[in-house]
Amino acid sequence: MNDYGKKMIISASRRTDIPAFHSGFFLEKVKKGAISVRNPMNHSQIRRVSLMPDDVECIVFWSKNPQPLLDRLDELNHFTYYFQFSLNPYDNDIEMRLPNKKTLIETFKKLSDLVNPKRIIWRYDPVLINDKYTVSYHIDMFNSMSRELGNFTNKVIFSFLDFYKKTEKRMIENNVREITEEERHYLAKNFSEAALENKLEISTCAEIIDLSVYGIKKAACIDGSLIGDLIGQLRGNLQPYKKDKNQRAECLCTVSVDIGEYNTCNNGCIYCYAGNSHNSI
Repeated sequence: MNDYGKKMIISASRRTDIPAFHSGFFLEKVKKGAISVRNPMNHSQIRRVSLMPDDVECIVFWSKNPQPLLDRLDELNHFTYYFQFSLNPYDNDIEMRLPNKKTLIETFKKLSDLVNPKRIIWRYDPVLINDKYTVSYHIDMFNSMSRELGNFTNKVIFSFLDFYKKTEKRMIENNVREITEEERHYLAKNFSEAALENKLEISTCAEIIDLSVYGIKKAACIDGSLIGDLIGQLRGNLQPYKKDKNQRAECLCTVSVDIGEYNTCNNGCIYCYAGNSHNSI
């Protein structure tokens, strides 16, 4: 039995890229049936989380490069899972240690073929604006990437960059600026048109701004509705999914248990809130 005492949704992970950097470690813990998770606010507090199939409702993977996990997906055959795959239009000045976009797009397509398009969600996240990555650049790239990925997923989620104290220096160094409300509406309108053309359902992640006039919904990235759909009749008499009150108010995600640890992702994205500095990863 796990410390949480009931069947869980596992988030793997908002805090780090488990598929890219820790897939072997994660699968070893799956074999052992449990993982110990440190409380990020109190490192002396450690909880045991069951990874037994009977205790896990669903695993939600978050990744910018799940390639290392692709050849071992059969080890997860006893689980329901899906992927949040962040695929952005940036070069290595913004996402310092990611493979090139052509390689990542091929990884996206391969994963989709392996798991089914409904189990892979494209994240265009975050939308960041500077002298190089302009509004028109994002519109062109979102159109191009929508055409490329439209047959390999059913959904795209985007969000505008949030500014954090720990990333402030990096934003200044890269001339990243706030996006005006007018620009947000203009981007949303164009993104929505591209998504519609390529048969993608489009949503935002944890945004206050109402973009419903463009047919854009507010997403739950850990999505109880999708999980229920994936589980289907196997779900039985489990309790209805509840909103995660531990996330910010705008977040609509379902309650989950995150098994990652901050400061352990080596993608090197300048906008990331989950690492203190590139040298300390």
